[in-house]
Amino acid sequence: METKANYVLIGAFTLLASIALLLFALWAAKYSSEKSWQTYTVVFDEPVTGLSEGSLVQYNGIAVGTISELKLSPRDPRRVLAKLRVQDDAPVKADTRAKMSMSGITGSPFIQLTGGSPASPRLDAVDTRESPIIRTEASALQNIADTANRLVARLDELLSAENVARVTNTLENIETMTETVAEQREDLRAVIINTRQATAQLEATATNANEVVKEFDREFVDELPALVVKLDRTLTRLEATAEGAQTIVEENRAPIRTFTRDGLAQVGPTLSELRVLIRDLRRVSDGLDGGAADYLLGRDGPKEFEPK
Repeated sequence: METKANYVLIGAFTLLASIALLLFALWAAKYSSEKSWQTYTVVFDEPVTGLSEGSLVQYNGIAVGTISELKLSPRDPRRVLAKLRVQDDAPVKADTRAKMSMSGITGSPFIQLTGGSPASPRLDAVDTRESPIIRTEASALQNIADTANRLVARLDELLSAENVARVTNTLENIETMTETVAEQREDLRAVIINTRQATAQLEATATNANEVVKEFDREFVDELPALVVKLDRTLTRLEATAEGAQTIVEENRAPIRTFTRDGLAQVGPTLSELRVLIRDLRRVSDGLDGGAADYLLGRDGPKEFEPK
């Protein structure tokens, strides 16, 4: 009887412990779901290929939640609404941004939260709606797609019918020019030979000119000392002449000053008297030309008889 009683007690204890653990797990799950999670909404303006409900949500590379709902916007089907279930203690700030990302080349896409400066307030404190909206930014995949679209558009413009026609004309012109050059091969060979000969003659002329210049330089260098000596002598003589003239001026400074003060003052009246003297001499010369005796005696000359 004691053995059966022990088994009953052990079974009852195990059953009660299991029930207690189950209740604790349910309570913990309920507390976790109600107290530790915050719901956010992300509005994508681009396709979200690969995302699905349950996809991971990371904040700067750390898993902080999952996607709980994914649907098209009822107002604008070009937009996708993704509802995120994020840990309540995750620092989602007003300047936090969301974008699509992918772990590796073949990995599954997920939503990456980035940004969030320390001074910025929490998003749920600014946006008091039930599900605050996190603003998005273009993902790397979208940037690559946009760049590819721009490249395709530019290639389309580059390979337009007009440009293709221009390239075709250019190739035809190049072909024509090549044929012309092939036909003028002998003339081109003659031109090249003449050019080579002219270059050789020009090189010989340049060599001769270089020798002449070197000879002239050598002669000039040889005569340079003599020229320097002569120039030195000439400068010495000029300096001596200038010193002599200065000495003469210094010795005769008083007479020169007297001449400039008194002598130059008499120049004007003397010139006036000379002018009067020259005028009188001209009058006397004219009188002598008419007859020296009559001019000296003061008589009039005989008048010529004119018959009536």
